[in-house]
Amino acid sequence: MKYEPIDTAIPTLGEAKVDSPIHAAPMFDRDGRLVEKKYVTDKDRVLVYDSMSYLEQLQPGEPPLSFEMAGPRAKIYFDPYKLHCAIATCGGLCPGTNDVIRSIVLELHHLYHVRHIYGVRYGFQGFIPRYGHDLMELNPQSVVDIHSFGGTILASSRGPQDVGEIVDALDRLNIHLLFLIGGDGTLKAADLICEEIACRDLRIGVIVIPKTIDNDIPFVSRSFGFDTAVEMATEAIRAAHTEAAGAPNGIGLVKLMGRHSGFIAANAALALREVNFVLIPESDFDIEGEYGLLDRLEARLKARGHAVILVAEGAGQKFFCAENLILDPSGNVKPGDIGVILADKIKEYFKNRRMEVTLKYIDPSYMVRSVPANYSDSIYCGFLGQNAVHAGITGKTAMLVSRWHSHFVHVPLKAAVGKRKEVDLYSPLWRSVLESTGQPPLKNP
Repeated sequence: MKYEPIDTAIPTLGEAKVDSPIHAAPMFDRDGRLVEKKYVTDKDRVLVYDSMSYLEQLQPGEPPLSFEMAGPRAKIYFDPYKLHCAIATCGGLCPGTNDVIRSIVLELHHLYHVRHIYGVRYGFQGFIPRYGHDLMELNPQSVVDIHSFGGTILASSRGPQDVGEIVDALDRLNIHLLFLIGGDGTLKAADLICEEIACRDLRIGVIVIPKTIDNDIPFVSRSFGFDTAVEMATEAIRAAHTEAAGAPNGIGLVKLMGRHSGFIAANAALALREVNFVLIPESDFDIEGEYGLLDRLEARLKARGHAVILVAEGAGQKFFCAENLILDPSGNVKPGDIGVILADKIKEYFKNRRMEVTLKYIDPSYMVRSVPANYSDSIYCGFLGQNAVHAGITGKTAMLVSRWHSHFVHVPLKAAVGKRKEVDLYSPLWRSVLESTGQPPLKNP
């Protein structure tokens, strides 16, 4: 296995010299005795690669790659009473976004006594004067129950905005700490914003909390909202299985999110184990031919009388003409609708075979995106928000907060920008999917 060498150093705005106000918060042990607050230092590290094969490849005396451990530091960079912070959410909706916003606000207000916290409306548009979006003042009262709702109270938008205008707005509004909640496009924008800030020699920190329901950002074990998405996806699978089993030669076809990575589909299939075929972007397949999906589907129906097919939205894109695909406002290629293609192909195939089937096609994508986070994700979002605040107020910048090898860590933006995490077809995850579904190879020689 090849291990990518990366620079794990986290940029800082300057030396942290201010005593953290957290030291004044009393802490007690289980016997009620007052104990000293335990801080994290930059020397506390988490291995990037923790496999024995990686460690064996190191040269004698070569230190292994490691990330800074997240958490409160004894010294901070900003004076909390004078600090102005902003929070913006970008890209598509994702369960848990409001939980992250709430966690950031409560941590800033109650732990660090920051009183100037602003929400930027409609993503990066909110920084651009011509759009006319007002800032939202954030405090414990304004976020008290937002975790009960899906979406984001700040609203969001897609599409690039002028980086210079964004930094102009930060400077004009006296914002010195910016929290961005978003996915791949937000990471790219944050990287450019940090470069522009550095060019102007400004002291503005940028902390990203990675938001991708597809769970496809590298060096992020699990992105927030993913557990909720899998949970909701199982409801669609259960409905598809019920429909399929309730009719002769019934077929339930469910399309889930996953433009480039099939983590939701793979995990949802394992969560319920009522799926017979799982189609993801990482695994090539054929629809027609002796070993194609239609032939294997027919065999399944003849053997068991029903079948459930789970397909990620980015699977099977080879069946679409590239020139017919369009771009979304962020400049990403919108995948062709593989669910519709499969539904049409299945109907046509069995009609020609004079074999009666009952097909039910379910696409729960918008339901999955817009629900509130479940308890697991809500707890996780709380940790992400808290650790983002600890990092930002210490003067760290150009980084994202991640959970890696069961620890919260600081990951440099440069290590994650422009890269994508995908399902490893040789991993235990995909092997388990194949074993639980009994899915045969769907590729013609």
